[in-house]
Amino acid sequence: MPIASPEAYAEMLDRAKAGRFAYPAINVTSSQTLNAALKGFADAESDGIIQVSTGGAEYLSGPSVKDMVSGAVALANYAHEVAKNYPVNIALHTDHCPKDKLDKFVRPLMGISQERVKRGEEPLFQSHMWDGSAVPVAENLQIAEQLLAEAAKGKIVLEIEVGVVGGEEDGVENAINDKLYTTVEDGLAMVEALGLGEKGRYMAALTFGNVHGVYKPGNVKLRPEVLNHIQMAVGAKYNKEKPLSLVFHGGSGSLLSEIREALDYGVVKMNIDTDTQYAFTRPAADHMFRNYDGVLKVDGEVGNKKMYDPRVWGKAAEAGMAARVVEACEALRSTGTKMSK
Repeated sequence: MPIASPEAYAEMLDRAKAGRFAYPAINVTSSQTLNAALKGFADAESDGIIQVSTGGAEYLSGPSVKDMVSGAVALANYAHEVAKNYPVNIALHTDHCPKDKLDKFVRPLMGISQERVKRGEEPLFQSHMWDGSAVPVAENLQIAEQLLAEAAKGKIVLEIEVGVVGGEEDGVENAINDKLYTTVEDGLAMVEALGLGEKGRYMAALTFGNVHGVYKPGNVKLRPEVLNHIQMAVGAKYNKEKPLSLVFHGGSGSLLSEIREALDYGVVKMNIDTDTQYAFTRPAADHMFRNYDGVLKVDGEVGNKKMYDPRVWGKAAEAGMAARVVEACEALRSTGTKMSK
């Protein structure tokens, strides 16, 4: 199927919230990791979200080029072509973009989608994230309101972050402290600024103890009830049941029970990067260690082309990552929910 249209993406998100499941949002940095994610979603019979961060987009443009927009456009164009071969709907998303990179990343990409929509085409990306966690909430929401208006022109969903995710990602690091919990007041202020869909569609990454990086299960102190408190407060004020579409960041190390509880409170998207990075690299490392004298020309020997051919260990890496995507779909209850069934 082709990359999801704006209408299909909206239906995906609505179905997820109504069905108390979420889509894994898989970060990719290459055509191989993109193909692995597509295979995983297809195997799980789940629609899904594939995303690229500022650092990932920069890498995709070429290590010596480092052009975030070029890398993101290249990935999206490739995805629009190869996704046609899989029987699932895939939305393309850009991950964390801080204030100092908006003019170098999100705004130019929104402009490209706006021009495409003017020509009667679909947007290049279906959603973009503005990460305002490093600025005061008032400034965060002011910028979000401006971006939401621009996103609406391109039939794009905006994702914002209100609160702070701890740990480090793409060079942005936050302390692990009480700031990791979004308040009810922050949630109400967000809706007052952005509305509930009348100004454009958005998703909110509200934080409830989330931490980026590598953590063993149980080590991250999550409080999913924070999401419920905010949903109930907003719902009571605007007379709507579970009005917000929420995003779960920093999910590595989370207990399955905590993940499932967050789904019950309106999480429709969960970012997965650390775990899929490892799932991709582990089979490649295994291949190298098991075939040391084949992948290297040890002591002047010729090695074994069948072992160092990148397609050989690349296939193993993709299979490992695809299997981890299937696991993510199962954890998020999206297995078997594809709209094309």
